[in-house]
Amino acid sequence: MILPEISQDAVAVADHYDELDPLYRRVWGDHVHHGLWTTGRETPGEAVEALADTVGDRLRLKPGQECVDIGCGYGATARRLAAARGVRVTGFTLSTEQSRYAAAHPVPNVDIHVRDWLVNGLAEASVDAAWAIESSEHMVDKPKFFAEARRVLAPGGRLVVCAWLAGTDASGWKVRHLLEPICREGRLPSMGTREDYEAMATAAGFAVTGYEDVSGRVARTWWICAGRVVKAIFFDREMRSLALGARNRSAVLTIPRLILAYSTGAMRYGIFTLSRAGDNGERR
Repeated sequence: MILPEISQDAVAVADHYDELDPLYRRVWGDHVHHGLWTTGRETPGEAVEALADTVGDRLRLKPGQECVDIGCGYGATARRLAAARGVRVTGFTLSTEQSRYAAAHPVPNVDIHVRDWLVNGLAEASVDAAWAIESSEHMVDKPKFFAEARRVLAPGGRLVVCAWLAGTDASGWKVRHLLEPICREGRLPSMGTREDYEAMATAAGFAVTGYEDVSGRVARTWWICAGRVVKAIFFDREMRSLALGARNRSAVLTIPRLILAYSTGAMRYGIFTLSRAGDNGERR
């Protein structure tokens, strides 16, 4: 596992998203995650919804199921899957600002909490499905991230994890000048490889039932973000002040690093589908 020079924690992650909240909503919209392109003709909005729908498909969601969105951001994926699949979703975010935005856009069967997933307080075997879209990277204790997901899932439950991953063979300048700065600037305690994630999931009691590397289908997200940031800085005084003067302004600098990290293979994007090891696959 690749470790950055500066450790991060939940407080730093919350501060990052709270301070940059207006910029994140301008650059990312309601979905704070990559888009997933299939034909290349999808709009950015259609692409981010396609990633959310892919997660729902991998989970095989059924109406009435209890679900958990681990690191739910503004709650957009939770709202979309609750409405489209008829499930009930409990979401967790570290950001007070994200929670406020979610509370201002309520929908039935979605409940958002400001709480650290590592101390989530859910009962054992109380949910049918869980997902984490680009949130596991922020976890200080990744083995516990998987262990908590395993604990709260009922027999037959599934977990889908969409993750920023370090390339298996990344080393040298790719680590020093791309991956470690991306971790520091993005408040990621660490970035694991595919092999790291599968080993941690297996140790927690999951069976890896699927994996897909979709790096080539998500990478254009960062070119779109770069264009939006440049436009915001040039044409919006408030955004310019935030991007250039915020405590967490280094997050803006990480965008070109991410573009280069994808193009060189230093960074990958993977979708893991996991199920409770030893279960017979039947849902509650």
